[in-house]
Amino acid sequence: MTHRRRPQLSSRKQPQQARSTELVAAILQAAVQVLAEEGVTRFTTARVAEKAGVSVGSVYQYFPNKAAILFQLQTDEWRRTSDMLRDIIEDTGTPALDRLRALVHAFIRSECDEAEMRVALNDAAPLYRDAPEARQARASADRTLERFMEELLPNVSATTRALAGELITTTFSTVGKSFSETPRTRAEIDTYANAMADMFCAYLKSIENG
Repeated sequence: MTHRRRPQLSSRKQPQQARSTELVAAILQAAVQVLAEEGVTRFTTARVAEKAGVSVGSVYQYFPNKAAILFQLQTDEWRRTSDMLRDIIEDTGTPALDRLRALVHAFIRSECDEAEMRVALNDAAPLYRDAPEARQARASADRTLERFMEELLPNVSATTRALAGELITTTFSTVGKSFSETPRTRAEIDTYANAMADMFCAYLKSIENG
């Protein structure tokens, strides 16, 4: 039985100087444009280099293949989302359920704002979905949400809390993706986010009081 060799996802080297940092930023910006304009099926390192106005060799200095470029775009998106969610969750001066509401609104807005890019990156996901680097990139956000669930449900069993957390995160990803596939107005986003937040809050209160 043969196994497909996983593409290398890690960068060849990290930019150390301002010029190299600017080069990597230009490559990634070009990658976003190529992905948005042509989709993942026509996404190549050569097209990214052309769009960035640099040689293919310059791209290969930092990214060994197109999968590494796409993975960098995905991890940058995960990082931005994780940082946004963490800022909301760790604002302990705000009641936990109010933070949950803010979390829902921020997440739904983010899904709608980045819908086009997210769809393209999802199409590319088979290139890196099961790679160790991908699992590591998602782990930080998962740990943050686990700690938040402990704060939201301090008086229930770990099993019940884990189930509630899984239900909420699955609803976030599934419903958020479905909702954002259609262009939405700000009013529609707010109405939908309010309804989802009401549902989550009622669910958590029923568990805590049950």
